[in-house]
Amino acid sequence: MGFYLTYKYDYTIAQLEFVTLEVIYQIKVLLLNHIRHIVLVLCMICAPNTFAQNLIKNPSFEKFDKCPDQLGNFDSDVQNWSSPTIGSTDYFNGCSIAMGTPKNFNGSQPADFGVGYAGLYLYAPDDYREYLQAELSQTLEKGKKYKISFYVSLAERSDFAIKEFGVLFSENKLHFPIRKELSKMHLYRDKKNEYNTLEISSSNFLEDTKEWVLLEKRFNAKGTENYITLGNFKNNKRTRRFKTKRNAKQGSYYYIDMVLLESAEPADFVQNPTAIRNNDRNLIVLNETHLFENVLFHFDKYDLLGQAKNELDRVYRILENDSSLSISIYGHTDSVGAESYNLELSKLRAKSVANYFVELGLSSNRIKSTGKGSSEPIASNASENGRKMNRRVEFVLSNKKIDH
Repeated sequence: MGFYLTYKYDYTIAQLEFVTLEVIYQIKVLLLNHIRHIVLVLCMICAPNTFAQNLIKNPSFEKFDKCPDQLGNFDSDVQNWSSPTIGSTDYFNGCSIAMGTPKNFNGSQPADFGVGYAGLYLYAPDDYREYLQAELSQTLEKGKKYKISFYVSLAERSDFAIKEFGVLFSENKLHFPIRKELSKMHLYRDKKNEYNTLEISSSNFLEDTKEWVLLEKRFNAKGTENYITLGNFKNNKRTRRFKTKRNAKQGSYYYIDMVLLESAEPADFVQNPTAIRNNDRNLIVLNETHLFENVLFHFDKYDLLGQAKNELDRVYRILENDSSLSISIYGHTDSVGAESYNLELSKLRAKSVANYFVELGLSSNRIKSTGKGSSEPIASNASENGRKMNRRVEFVLSNKKIDH
């Protein structure tokens, strides 16, 4: 089967079929813990009037034709996605034991949105590669600016980390009967296709196996983009990589979640507060408290995590396009520690969000940040998951002048 398949199929039959009540219970808990992220995904899909439309169908890999039960299943199981080569890209979902989340053959990682994500090799022996491909909901407009973003996390059983992800847009759907890198030599043999290639580079090697890391890039469309393909289009010699200190496989395997392709043109976002009205449940309601779904914090920390900024960018665009709106930000903590300390920590968390809006260009006169300490929990502080939910930031949008 080759080296690249051998180290995928080292799961034994006994491991795949071993199902206990405890495992089933853990999956149920996992599903419940991700309700908030499912709601966020639905809001992103169902509220096109609030934010620019996501042109990726099934962006967080939640919709499937079949609950995954074997490796190399991505092309057949996931709706609206495919593999452009015969590399065996994987699909993981909490509905499965064999291909479940958070634990799977390459490590453990909870889904960042919902309970599903994809997995693929971006570096492996003999230039073996895997890719993801999706048809866009509409052709990109020539000369228009767009933003592509997605979240990645290095699998624990990888012994290399890389720092670049390739993005390829094509006019027609790709299908190449190869297992190696999808190089320019292969692409330009298809003379009937048009391409637009991008590379998203990280300042550091993408070696985080615990947190999801946001990658994003803005670009100008050529007007021929109907399909998107993600992966590594370089061979091993040209791939910049970092050797981790793990006794693992000779590969670099990444999980990927929440692929977002949207217009970056200001005219495509909310222009006035009439679009944020009380009788539209899917939109942000003025003068009501809303939760930043992705603005969570590590214990005793107030630094913004990478996944927070995409959500903050979206709220900023609403404020940017209507100068009459202001925002009040409320920081919260769990109950661990003295209340006086928690109050100060919550102020710092709210201030971190406020400072980010200022960095984006919002006037500080339109922002108010307040700390609430641990006085307003939304979950029990008896569990780690509950404490994590309580370490949060909320906000209120209003057309009233901020009283500093």
